[in-house]
Amino acid sequence: MALAEVNNLRIHYQFIGEGKRIIVFNHGLVMDNLSSWYFTMGNKAATFARVLLYDLRGHGKSSRPKSGYKVSDFVRDLYDILGILNIKDKVFLVGNSFGGLLNLAFAINHPEKVQGIILVDSHVSDKDFAAEMKSTLELQGEERDLMIVKSFQKWIGRHSERKRNKLAETASDLVYRTDLIKDLKDSEIFEEKDIAGIKSPVLAIYGENSDIKEKGKHLADLLPYCDYRIFPGCTHSVLWEATEELCKQSLEWIQNQ
Repeated sequence: MALAEVNNLRIHYQFIGEGKRIIVFNHGLVMDNLSSWYFTMGNKAATFARVLLYDLRGHGKSSRPKSGYKVSDFVRDLYDILGILNIKDKVFLVGNSFGGLLNLAFAINHPEKVQGIILVDSHVSDKDFAAEMKSTLELQGEERDLMIVKSFQKWIGRHSERKRNKLAETASDLVYRTDLIKDLKDSEIFEEKDIAGIKSPVLAIYGENSDIKEKGKHLADLLPYCDYRIFPGCTHSVLWEATEELCKQSLEWIQNQ
């Protein structure tokens, strides 16, 4: 198990594959970790590229601090991991849900590091996101537990009961015993001009039945070099509902850049 000392935390990562391109995968929040990419697209990408997968702070086998969950904290972690691994070339960023938001934040703050971006049904840190995050994460007791299960049922369902219980316990610890809620609410909000300033090519993939599809379209309209695609029949869980097609289109897009 590889661990990097980053900002006084231990970040669990895997750096696999060979090739000229470098692809970094960012997973979603709460009940997610690097394995969601490792068992879907990561290994396929490693056949032609160097692939970095890592557990975000608070997730998987990485350290879980009490505070430090602003979007800027996640951006700083990624920047420092690239430095520790001596990755000097530009990278492709692939992100699911919150991972895509992180991709955008990283590109805004470190455009010199980014070769291209793939967003998979991703949020954007705007005023609406802050308000929705606040209302959702401030739910109490059973209402919040139901939200967690509903949001991650596709991901949970792929695991054994023992693994599901472990994931649920981990999610509960992160939501209830850290400042995740407060820090996300207090995160920097992107202005439209910030999004429009991203000059890297972007592939934005959203589910036909996703509740954030229209926000994805607005995001794509702001990005100057964006290929916006809709996956028929999919919800927000594109990664699990159309795994093979997502991998095919994403990796072809990267190889054509």
